[in-house]
Amino acid sequence: MDNIDSLRTHLFNLLTKAEAHVDVISTLKDFPQELRGRKPQSSPHTPWQLLEHMRIAQWDILRFSVDPKHASPKWPDEYWPKASAPPGDKAWDESVRSFETDLNEMVALVRDKKRDLFAPFLHGDGQTLLREALLLADHNAYHLGQLVLLRRTLENA
Repeated sequence: MDNIDSLRTHLFNLLTKAEAHVDVISTLKDFPQELRGRKPQSSPHTPWQLLEHMRIAQWDILRFSVDPKHASPKWPDEYWPKASAPPGDKAWDESVRSFETDLNEMVALVRDKKRDLFAPFLHGDGQTLLREALLLADHNAYHLGQLVLLRRTLENA
């Protein structure tokens, strides 16, 4: 295995595995329904708002990585949902499915040996696929940690 293949494997693991953190998909799928729209007094966001923010930001990073004509949502208004709870019983699961689909698409880009991880996109300001994959992994890990903390806080309230 050469260095680039090794890097692709490390990126795949960083995006999908529970190495230094909990598994993102399992954590999202297993989040208790009764806690999804609740917010501890000291928290700025509910679990639903965090999930939707993660989904929207991931979608934006992915679309930027593959579509030169992509226009990002307006920051911060269009990255955070206004509603504190899912609009219906199926909304959480649909959001998780969409998140997982986009995550899998990013993983496929990273694993595609025809894609140069280091080549700057023809659009943007010098961003590369490597940078976008690392940004996504970092962003997901940060907010996943918040979700885990919210769950523990809400379960012990």
